[in-house]
Formats: sequence, C-alpha cells, structure tokens
Amino acid sequence: MTLPLTGERTVPGIAEENYWFRRHEAAYLHLIGHCADAVVLEAGCGEGYGAQLIRTVARRVIALDYDELTSHHVARAYPQLNVLRGNLATLPLRDGGVDVVANLQVIEHLWDQEGFLAECRRVLRPGGTLIVTTPNRLTFSPGQDTPLNPFHTRELAPSELDEMLREAGFRVDELTGLRHGKRLDSLLDGRIIDAQVEVALSGAPWPAELKEAVESVTVDDFDITSEDMDTCLDLVAVAVRA
Repeated sequence: MTLPLTGERTVPGIAEENYWFRRHEAAYLHLIGHCADAVVLEAGCGEGYGAQLIRTVARRVIALDYDELTSHHVARAYPQLNVLRGNLATLPLRDGGVDVVANLQVIEHLWDQEGFLAECRRVLRPGGTLIVTTPNRLTFSPGQDTPLNPFHTRELAPSELDEMLREAGFRVDELTGLRHGKRLDSLLDGRIIDAQVEVALSGAPWPAELKEAVESVTVDDFDITSEDMDTCLDLVAVAVRA
C-alpha cells in the first residue's frame, strides 16, 4: 500500500513526485557512509524509504515516526527495520543508545527544534553522529517571515543551522548545500520547481512537458557542495556529539 500524498512528506513510486523523491534520495546517498555498521535512529522516518536505504549499510536501523498510519506502513513495507511510534520531543530511547541519528527534511516541521537537538545529543553515544538535511530558508521561502510550506514551523538559513547545532553541544564537521546540477538547471528554462508549484496550486492537469521533465530526474542531477551556501536548495549537515 502506498501512503497518501499530504504535502508533508514525499513518497516513492509516484511519477509526479519524482523530483522531490530524487532530491531527498541524493542527500541520503551523500550521507549514508556515516551509517556504515552503525546503530542508527532515523528520527522522523516518513514513508520509510530512507531508513531502508540506510539499512543496506547499517547494523541496525530504528525507524521512528509520530504518525500511526505511517508507522504501520513502514513496519509492513520494510520488515528489516525496527519501527517505533513516538514523539521527537521525547525520544523513546535510552541515553547513549545509538551511534547515529538521521534527521532528513524533518527539523523544519518541529516546534521545539532546540529541544529535539538536546534529545538527539542524549540518545547518541559520546562521539556519535547527527546527520541533518533541511530546506534553506533563504531559497525555500525567500523574503518571508514565515515558511511558505504550511507544514513547516521554522526554516533555517545556513548560519542559523550551524549556530543551533553548536549551541546544542555538537561539533559541526560538515555544512554543505544541495543544488541543481547543470542538466536540471536547464530543464524548463530553470523553472522545474516553480512549474510544479503552479500546477499544485491551480489543480490543473500536468502539462506533458512538465511531467516528462519531472519523471526524468535522477539523483545524479543534484550536486552537494560547500560553495555559495546562501543560494543552495537544501542544507546538509554532519555534526558530532561533543
């Protein structure tokens, strides 16, 4: 069974969702090496595809989500995962119990981001790793005081994420940005995001050219670099529990 699209999470296997799915998948593939032979908590696992990808290299993956329907889906779809339902504000794990916490495209949904990072630090062993991705506020909601996405409570700029991680007791080892590669920048005159948003807001049928472009997107269409961080699409951070 495929989870319904709500706008709060991306789901694999849906042609119209392929751009967002591949964008998220590119970040998972970039970060997966930090999970090798580790006990990993994915805090906010969503549909579960990312936790399952991490499971290909990790010793054990705990997939945690607050939503009951989502948790049931993940347990059925990905039986290799250890699935928990719980609140990210009070992680249901013992102190120092995991090697890695993965939190991809989730922290922007949380009301108490500092409290969540304190919980991540608590459940990580000393020297454990926190991997985070989140939309760059400067490009995702440009010029706005509040996020454009109704499911987001607070989006972060690169300097804000860096400062928040350090104040929570982490050493930031990597802060990079995900952006479009050359081929993706040329599709639809560089309007592949705006074109999808316009269709979603209007409720009109997808134009054939847009659907073809979106279906063609692969993980290789994204670059992750430290260059010009303020213009990247997503922030990608690797932090170590001090």
